[in-house]
Amino acid sequence: MKSNILHIILTILISIVWLANGLFAKVLGFVPRHQEIVARILGSDISFTAIKIIGVLEICMFIWVISRKYTKLCAVIQIVTVITMNIIEFFLTPDLLLFGRFNIVIALIFVFIIYLNEFIIKPKIQ
Repeated sequence: MKSNILHIILTILISIVWLANGLFAKVLGFVPRHQEIVARILGSDISFTAIKIIGVLEICMFIWVISRKYTKLCAVIQIVTVITMNIIEFFLTPDLLLFGRFNIVIALIFVFIIYLNEFIIKPKIQ
């Protein structure tokens, strides 16, 4: 019972991370640093459109996480996405990251929480 409650809480928190980053930071543009990162990686000519698309995809991830459909695939895609994004940013835009190169540590903690929530804590269906 306790693991089920923890799983639900962690699922909600994980989904909120995707919603906050997608909607507020990228689509609504409340964190301009995100567009600067994309501009440096993909070029400033497409950064506005690219950041909006990325934001919408993150909102889709929020919906997928809270839908609780295909949860293992969802967790794997989240993990791969977060690790890939943070490795790219670690090398190409560390000066634009909130915590510099230390951001990768925070990303790895987030990835660990996703893994733990899906593959360790999630109650097994009998």
